[in-house]
Amino acid sequence: MRCYSLITLASLALLSSASPTSGRSTHIVHEKRSGPPSGWQARDRVNGDIKVPLRIGLKQRNLHLGAQFLDEVSNPRSSKYGQHWTADEIIEMFSPSEESANEVTSWLADSGFAPERINQHTNKGWIEVNDATVAEIEDLLQTEYYVYGHKHGQSHVACEEYSIPADLSANHIDVILPTVQFDAQLKKRQKRDDSGLAPLAANNTGSLPKLGKDIDIHAISTDLSDCDAQITPDCLRALYNFTTGTLNESSYGIVEYGYQSYLPDDLDLFFTNFSTEQVGGRPLLDSVDGGEPQDLIQSFSFNGESDLDLQYAMTLSYPQQITLFQVGDGEEGASFNNFLDAIDGSYCTYDGGDDADEDGTYPDKKPGGYKYQDCGNYTAPSVISTSYGYNEADLTISYAERQCYEYMKLGLQGVTVLYSSGDDGVAGNSDDCIDGVRFNPSFPPTCPYVTAVGATQVPTGTDITTAIASGTQPETACETVIYSGGGFSNYFSRPSYQSDAVESFLTNYPPSYTSRRYNTSESRAYPDVSANGANFVVAVDGTFSLVYGTSASSPVFGSVIALINNELVAAGKSPVGFINPTLYAYPDVLNDITEGSNQGCSTDGFESAPGWDPVTGLGTPNYQAMLDLFLSL
Repeated sequence: MRCYSLITLASLALLSSASPTSGRSTHIVHEKRSGPPSGWQARDRVNGDIKVPLRIGLKQRNLHLGAQFLDEVSNPRSSKYGQHWTADEIIEMFSPSEESANEVTSWLADSGFAPERINQHTNKGWIEVNDATVAEIEDLLQTEYYVYGHKHGQSHVACEEYSIPADLSANHIDVILPTVQFDAQLKKRQKRDDSGLAPLAANNTGSLPKLGKDIDIHAISTDLSDCDAQITPDCLRALYNFTTGTLNESSYGIVEYGYQSYLPDDLDLFFTNFSTEQVGGRPLLDSVDGGEPQDLIQSFSFNGESDLDLQYAMTLSYPQQITLFQVGDGEEGASFNNFLDAIDGSYCTYDGGDDADEDGTYPDKKPGGYKYQDCGNYTAPSVISTSYGYNEADLTISYAERQCYEYMKLGLQGVTVLYSSGDDGVAGNSDDCIDGVRFNPSFPPTCPYVTAVGATQVPTGTDITTAIASGTQPETACETVIYSGGGFSNYFSRPSYQSDAVESFLTNYPPSYTSRRYNTSESRAYPDVSANGANFVVAVDGTFSLVYGTSASSPVFGSVIALINNELVAAGKSPVGFINPTLYAYPDVLNDITEGSNQGCSTDGFESAPGWDPVTGLGTPNYQAMLDLFLSL
């Protein structure tokens, strides 16, 4: 729950006298868009009398040291490997300074905002101005607000840029809301059901899996020679060298949003065919901001993602207890930040946290809405798998960076954060290229502190048993229905842990494209790893169907990590935490994928190659090799 204390008149007067307006530096542009996102168009100026909630997120301390700290606990060659931080240590290191709160409060007071209108969080990290009018904000930020319309009918209030004093921009203010942010959840795949409700609710985005043909229950094969046409749990165990687990020593979380819900009957139908001992089993529900599984609306759009994620995560990691984080009340919706609020109270109290334009706003005042905000209610599990994503270009750099730093802090605490890399190859999450030609990377996969999971497939005619026995790679990059998301960030620089691997690819297998197509500078490259994403047999709405997507790949890879964590904890070791530095240092524990591409933007995309590539990353998991490695560290 957010707690605010009213700044007293005396303290504001003192701050104001200490920092007169005349002493402020010249305004500079703090954030700017080159234009609205695809599909949006500026229409009318906003009436200056309209009131909006003005919120200012303060800069956190020591973020420039975050990569170093994370490397110390996740680099297998570090003497501090595995010495993960506590939540209190995270807060102590990164919370904003009192000076920043004082400077921003002084600026607001000098700009004419009365003391009783300025609310400051008790930890001095988040400041709000009550009942600010558009005219006041335009004067404060030297900007103009417009109503923007979207081709699908939505409207939004934003500005193209805003300015603040240079000293505040450089040292004290992270982001101001609402300003240049736009809704990033309008994707072609987010079609509405006949009910008129959006499957991911109002404020969500994602690469929903693709639905293939239905399969008669009697036609489901248990023969591994048929894994080229039907992927089942046994196919994945054979491909990735693991068997059914025996331990429940760690924790594994699956995150779902809005109305996207599993059906209990679908779980039991799947378990009856593939894991009979789990019939009647359910995930442990951690409800975030009113999130609850629903069964009133039943269609693939509303049930396919959650059914897929849970059926495979629960079966592959059994007997590991799976936690389902159901985020958002369905009316207001939710975003990754709303989930992060729930597992880290510091994020929603000092980080600058939620953005009213991007994230669900709680308490939700809509009829039937959730009347509270979940803030630090839950402990983060050791593994978190999420099968949703934004287009990086739809977000501002400040918004993306703020969230990315939170993943860094989770890694410091020993949490493995997995995101699916997208299903449209180099065209991101919506098959929508930047300016029509430029590759469109996916976020959060471009954040260097998460593990991005791409997709593979078993080509038609391949018998995986024969291939594995002969030492032949039975998989290629996924080119059936979907294409593995991959490429290079336009926002984040290349982390040191992947520098050698990416440079090797660029030197030995240079792409034919120029900087007109993608960021050729030293930027973060993704995916990091991959797992199968084609022909998954899934029970959805009482029927078995084939399902495709990196939505499947992420929970599969997460299940392998959960099994490894169970063995590590049983041996008295800590969970693997942020796995990227270890996997890039020891790529031989993965199955290298060398064939296939990820087409998009009217190109063939990138090509798979020996070693890391921007299609399947370092490759697919080899459970036994990975387990042996992590046990040895």
